[in-house]
Amino acid sequence: MAKEKVILAYSGGLDTTAIIPWLKENFDYEVVCVCIDCGQEEELDGLNERALSCGASKLYILDVVDEFCDEYIVPCVMAHAVYENKYLLGTSMARPLIAKKLVEVARKEGAVAICHGATGKGNDQIRFELGIKALAPDIKIIAAWRNDKWTMDSRESEIEYCKAHGINLPFSADSSYSRDRNLWHISHEGLELEDPSLEPNYKHLLVLGKTPEEAPDTPTTVTMTFEGGVPKSVNGKEMKVSDIIRTLNKLGGDNGIGIVDIVENRVVGMKSRGVYETPGGTILYEAHQQLEELILDRDTYTMKKDMGNKFADIVYEGKWFTPLREAEQAFIESTQKYVTGEVTFKLYKGNIIKAGTTSPYSLYNESIASFKTGDLYDHHDAEGFINLFGLSSKVRAMKMQEAEKNSK
Repeated sequence: MAKEKVILAYSGGLDTTAIIPWLKENFDYEVVCVCIDCGQEEELDGLNERALSCGASKLYILDVVDEFCDEYIVPCVMAHAVYENKYLLGTSMARPLIAKKLVEVARKEGAVAICHGATGKGNDQIRFELGIKALAPDIKIIAAWRNDKWTMDSRESEIEYCKAHGINLPFSADSSYSRDRNLWHISHEGLELEDPSLEPNYKHLLVLGKTPEEAPDTPTTVTMTFEGGVPKSVNGKEMKVSDIIRTLNKLGGDNGIGIVDIVENRVVGMKSRGVYETPGGTILYEAHQQLEELILDRDTYTMKKDMGNKFADIVYEGKWFTPLREAEQAFIESTQKYVTGEVTFKLYKGNIIKAGTTSPYSLYNESIASFKTGDLYDHHDAEGFINLFGLSSKVRAMKMQEAEKNSK
């Protein structure tokens, strides 16, 4: 009789590798591994052989890079979604897509459960499970680190567990950063970063670029174009979004762009400290905002800023597959109809410096904005406006004066 199947979200790291024999031993499942390629690059090398050698019946490696860029990254760029003023949501954006693909494979394989290796202290358990619940409420979820049958609590114990099951793997017990990588970013946690009083060891830590101090002494000029809020070209070359991000990652990394050291508030209530490298994403956010400044009217720009902050919270908290996210995204996309034009800037030692912006839909009018009096604006008109705009403040001040006088 065929065994029931479980889908394992498989990264190839020590945790998810140890989970394969653990699932077979404790649940007697057939384990089908699924690795979602969001741009991890060399981290995918040798995964198929590793998964099968540990007892998986098969491994799916699904390339979703373009879907990730077009359907998850672009909406966040349009929204200018930044969590707690610093974090550009690199891990947060990828998790709902991973959950979606896990459900798709589970349906295809007729699996009864989906398992993930996220810890009980982090945000990813929430993001994975909210996504799975929204798309497949009938499928069981196994969170290995929260399961009573999971007895491993360190890299050493996981390695010993694998060895006891005849699995010898190229993992060491040496301490290293805990990292998550995709096309958009790479995150770093652990080691000296666990002590907020310590400076990050950037020479040991950085993967995608260099520090501003190590960046070239001459600026790099970059020109980008957007159509309807979507990036279309870099330095005159039209590319799909994923290739634009790859290009900007290289340019930004070389110039020390996008290194963020943050103590953030996790959904589960604790604070955590990490370093994020998001060179291309930082450039893309800044270029898009530079263009929006010309095009959006004041009220729309103000409302969109508030909506962008809310959108960041929604994504961070794993609520991608919700009516609220869909509604917010619909509003944000409606603001992007005329966000079309060209942006030029210089990259220099960690800085992105404006060097000119043009758009056929620019609301900037030189004849109005200049200090000269033009046909559309008379300086004398401001007097009546100020009187009305400041009327409530003046009335209050008069009343306070009267009250103070009467109290004497």
